[in-house]
Amino acid sequence: MPDYPFLPRIFPLGVILLDLLFLLVAMPIEAYILNTRLKFDKKSSIFYSVCINLFSSVIGWIIFFVVESVLPVRYKSELINYLFFNRLEYAYSIQTFIVLTAFIIFFATFLFKYVLLRIMLVSLSEPGKNRQEPLIRRNSRRNYKIKLQNTNLITSLLIANALSYSLIVVILFIRAAYV
Repeated sequence: MPDYPFLPRIFPLGVILLDLLFLLVAMPIEAYILNTRLKFDKKSSIFYSVCINLFSSVIGWIIFFVVESVLPVRYKSELINYLFFNRLEYAYSIQTFIVLTAFIIFFATFLFKYVLLRIMLVSLSEPGKNRQEPLIRRNSRRNYKIKLQNTNLITSLLIANALSYSLIVVILFIRAAYV
């Protein structure tokens, strides 16, 4: 077999397929939540869900490769061992690190998805719709409605992210039980 310098010697096909499964599970759940709670039409909710999940996955893998390169050898070998062989050598000593990392990943993903969705909503809105609105009083109904919509967006994304991550954890438990 010819040697290609741009391809790794060990190709993590299982990890790539598992990430694809996670995306295929997360996208419909989050699209459904965006459709029902934020009253987007189905096409827009699917578009936003696909965009925020793909971008967050790409950014997550970039961050993973940066962090993985600076990890101590013990944690790096544990991580590679878990990704390729689905087992941990020192499960009790690294368990706290895994739980802490999972919480950080969950909230970082939520924050990134929120920022990305806000950017997409602002950039894809109709340009003539929000131009030069008159000054709004502090206690006006419109100001309250905008604040309520922002809270609804945060709550909806948090629910969508929590549901998709919960299903991903169930898939990981099933994977651990049968592999």
